[in-house]
Amino acid sequence: MNNKVKYISIVAALSLLTGCGAFNNSSADNNTTTNEATYNAADEKAAEEKDCCKDKDKDCCKEEPADCCGESAEAVLGKPEKTDINIGYLNSTAHLLAFVAQEEGYFSEEGLKVKLTQFSSAAELVNGIESDKLDVAFIGSVPTLTFLSQGHEISVIGGAMTNGHGYVIKSEFADSDELGVEILKGRNVASVKNSVQDAELQILLKNAGIETGEGKDKVNIVYFDSQKDAYAALLNKNIDAASAYSPYTSLAKSQGYKVVYYCAHEKALENQPCCRQVAKTSEVNANPNTFTALERAFIKAYHFTQTDHGKTVKDVKKYIDIDEDFIDTEVYGGYSVSSPDPDKQGTLTLKDTIVELGYTEDFDIEPHYNTGIYKAALDSIIAEGSDDIYDSLKEHFDDYE
Repeated sequence: MNNKVKYISIVAALSLLTGCGAFNNSSADNNTTTNEATYNAADEKAAEEKDCCKDKDKDCCKEEPADCCGESAEAVLGKPEKTDINIGYLNSTAHLLAFVAQEEGYFSEEGLKVKLTQFSSAAELVNGIESDKLDVAFIGSVPTLTFLSQGHEISVIGGAMTNGHGYVIKSEFADSDELGVEILKGRNVASVKNSVQDAELQILLKNAGIETGEGKDKVNIVYFDSQKDAYAALLNKNIDAASAYSPYTSLAKSQGYKVVYYCAHEKALENQPCCRQVAKTSEVNANPNTFTALERAFIKAYHFTQTDHGKTVKDVKKYIDIDEDFIDTEVYGGYSVSSPDPDKQGTLTLKDTIVELGYTEDFDIEPHYNTGIYKAALDSIIAEGSDDIYDSLKEHFDDYE
């Protein structure tokens, strides 16, 4: 139990006893005795707290690590082992936690100097991590899982976005949005192999009983190396539809394409973990304070996105240079949620799905899914002072860890 809560509970209980005594005791002596007992108990508790502050190893301080005796998070959690940090991201509003944390000064608050660099694909990002050019990368959950199955020494330490994907099609093949995967039959569809977008399409096609391949009743999937390349392929007359993650869906609509489906609106794809925060396993183990500080910055950034929509959109635009209306739609239109929560259970479910789809053989993910970093960061922030937003993060983590 929180030490401050214990103290308040004891004082409240003693106050109630004193109140009852006022009704039941007729002599002033009895009241004096009760008051003295209250003061003695309070003095004893204050002395205990003071003693606890001198000894950080005591249980009372361990129960309230984030702000023990009024100290800063760094004083209790530890100073970051390294402060110069490189983060890799893709051309997507999905990675806005890093943008907001940088622009609003949250990295700096945590004692970190961060450089953000845009990459084109998940393969480039994981190569950056393994070559020590990157400390953290925002990588799609499906490529993260397949990289892990291949033996890459990386770990998931947090989340970035849930949902946010779909497919778009040329308007000559659809007269309205969200007609479903059935309109893809007989079409050539550009997608990205080893991606969440492809896995989701495979799930929906399987559920609809539609096969992949050439033919009027099948869907012919043409693979590209990146989402940017897949979307650009729509300019080719032989490509009829393409995968799209944020902000490509909004861009497509503005250019006259129709949306085949939004994954957030598909029952089979509800709460699909998109991008994860990924780092080299050995670095996470060697520098826990650094990664906890990073996570605290991401958590603060999430809080900001929930309280200041206008400034969030402007922060994102500095990194994803599209119309602010498109950013607002992608971030706040109900198609995705950008959260730092690791969402372990959702990712484990997705792992089972891609194993079933034949993306990879089954493997043990446990050594490479580190939820302790996020938990320490969130607990430390809540201990400093919580609200409904932080409480909702805590509730979600407890449900899906």
